[in-house]
Amino acid sequence: MGAAYGTAKSGVGVASAFGGLMFGYDIGISGGVTTMDDFLIKFFPKVHERKMHAKEDNYCKYDDQFLQLFTSSLYLAALLSSFAASKVCTKFGRKPTILAASLFFLAGAAFSAGSQNLSMLIIGRVLLGIGVGFGNEAVPLFLSEIAPVKHRGAVNILFQLFVTIGILFANLVNYGTSKMHPYGWRVSLGLAGVPAAMLFIGSLIITETPASLVERGKESSGHTTLQKIRGVEDVEAEFQQIVNANEIARGVKHPFKELMKRNSMPPLIIAVMMQVFQQFTGINAIMFYAPVLFQTGGFKNDASLLSSVITGIVNVFGTLVSIGTVDKFGRRELLLQACVQMFGSQIAIGAILLHYLHATDSLTKNLAIMVVVLVCLYVMAFAWSWGPLGWLIPSETFPLETRTAGFAFAVSSNMLCTFIIGQAFLSMLCHMRAFIFFFFAAWIFAMGAFVLFLLPETKNVPIDAMVYTVWNKHPAWKRFMVDEN
Repeated sequence: MGAAYGTAKSGVGVASAFGGLMFGYDIGISGGVTTMDDFLIKFFPKVHERKMHAKEDNYCKYDDQFLQLFTSSLYLAALLSSFAASKVCTKFGRKPTILAASLFFLAGAAFSAGSQNLSMLIIGRVLLGIGVGFGNEAVPLFLSEIAPVKHRGAVNILFQLFVTIGILFANLVNYGTSKMHPYGWRVSLGLAGVPAAMLFIGSLIITETPASLVERGKESSGHTTLQKIRGVEDVEAEFQQIVNANEIARGVKHPFKELMKRNSMPPLIIAVMMQVFQQFTGINAIMFYAPVLFQTGGFKNDASLLSSVITGIVNVFGTLVSIGTVDKFGRRELLLQACVQMFGSQIAIGAILLHYLHATDSLTKNLAIMVVVLVCLYVMAFAWSWGPLGWLIPSETFPLETRTAGFAFAVSSNMLCTFIIGQAFLSMLCHMRAFIFFFFAAWIFAMGAFVLFLLPETKNVPIDAMVYTVWNKHPAWKRFMVDEN
């Protein structure tokens, strides 16, 4: 793959992107597990009783705060741990941070699979969440810093590609383990140890990024590493750019305080808003609870899990499209096109459910298939746009002096919004019913306007030249670029 130029020889990009595989597996596994009767009987017997009630409201049978906490607790832990991960990333480097993430993942998988009560189950999810906080902080930064500028988008999207593969893997696992009584749910949760082990091995074989080595005073190692990952001897121009950026960064003793300055606002606002919009598209509501959503629409348990596998496959192929197009067409075009497609899909799903799915009936076979098709169109658009670019754009817009701190804000914002969606979606589905899809459609309209008026194009712009080539020339952001020293 041409986009992996500079990383293919050592497998650096692929090894580090296994953090995405772990994250994706955690996203995808919870929805299927929460529909398994054996799991509900052990931890949520009241939910199981409602589920089995023949006349139970389609929209409300899974409405339970503790059931939602099983999904969302991971993201609350990730939110809190992302700031600690930022400190580790700066002081010790990207590689040790990824290693720490893998160890938390392994511990979380073991705790989850062996849970004997709800407290153990939540502790396992919290450990996984800490791993997500560390992994999502370090891996996108790692990929952006090792990638050649002309391939930076495609290399960074390796992370999101592995997220989608992890979701698909989780859906396939759930489809198989749903028939393994009474411990299929343990197998599903325990198999999180497979991508965690892959990440652990990958964290041992990857090299540290040149930018991180220079940042920690290891300029000679940084120069040698840059030569290695580029595969050429002459890297003086790029290395000098890293050194110059680092000299500026060394003058910043308090990066989080630096982020609050006026000239740091453009990348910070964009990083945070990209995460807010990414989550309020409704994507994780669908990915977390796809089996629940399809059961609400009238699918039986096996059919709902199979429908989740189909959307998972679409998600992977949509991300592959992004890898081939992001550095060709740019970030803005992909985001705007996707807004149109996602908006239309959400409106259509909402209209079908509003008119044809009531409290105690189900959709006809043709309408149910149409909902699956619309979900696939929605997931496809997200997969080649807001999914990967929500992580790419924040990782490439902060200068070195505030990069890890700024990206910590991006990660924590993402995890906060993911926690809110995870904790609230089933209750929102119960109370808002079909109107929840119009709610997400309104957010998609807002984020399209945000891209149109406030998001600059960052394709082919060196990370450490953003101020001069992007912010100083943007009509909305150039007024923020004043010297405050």
